[in-house]
Amino acid sequence: MRRSAMLSAALAAGWALTAATAAFAIPASPTPNLQDASRPLASPVPRQTVNYDGPYTPGTIIVSTRERRLYFVLPDHQALKYGVGVGRAGFTWSGVTFVANKREWPDWTPPAPMLLRRPDLPRHMAGGIENPLGARALYLGYSEYRIHGSNEPETIGQAVSSGCIRMTNDDVTDLYVRASVIVEQ
Repeated sequence: MRRSAMLSAALAAGWALTAATAAFAIPASPTPNLQDASRPLASPVPRQTVNYDGPYTPGTIIVSTRERRLYFVLPDHQALKYGVGVGRAGFTWSGVTFVANKREWPDWTPPAPMLLRRPDLPRHMAGGIENPLGARALYLGYSEYRIHGSNEPETIGQAVSSGCIRMTNDDVTDLYVRASVIVEQ
């Protein structure tokens, strides 16, 4: 059985759409408090509930790289709209995948191609507020890409990453409790 929270990131104009199984949508829940004096608090793009009349079921994650927004489809023709940072030129991608895993305060090991570009990066970094993956990470399929938090909220709404989808720590924590992981039996 496959439970799905799908993701599509696209370069084309408009919505990049995917499908998910409605039976596994996670109900809305409050955002955990991540207040910490050592991190920036403001996002340049506030989260909001918007109307959604597309063909995709509750629980679907939609990324529009053109808009630099992520939508999480809710019941009753609505979606949560989050601001995101996306891949910079040369680091964009498109396609459909799934949430394969989720982690709280994940460790970060830069992939080999990133280390070739940036030999100054640490080889490994324990999870925490200084970690570039932020408070939560949703691992996308069998790729090196993730939807993850960021300790740089000023990058939300920008094309600055190496292909991952960045969110504020508050927003990724909210999405983390809503999104399902695919389970194959």
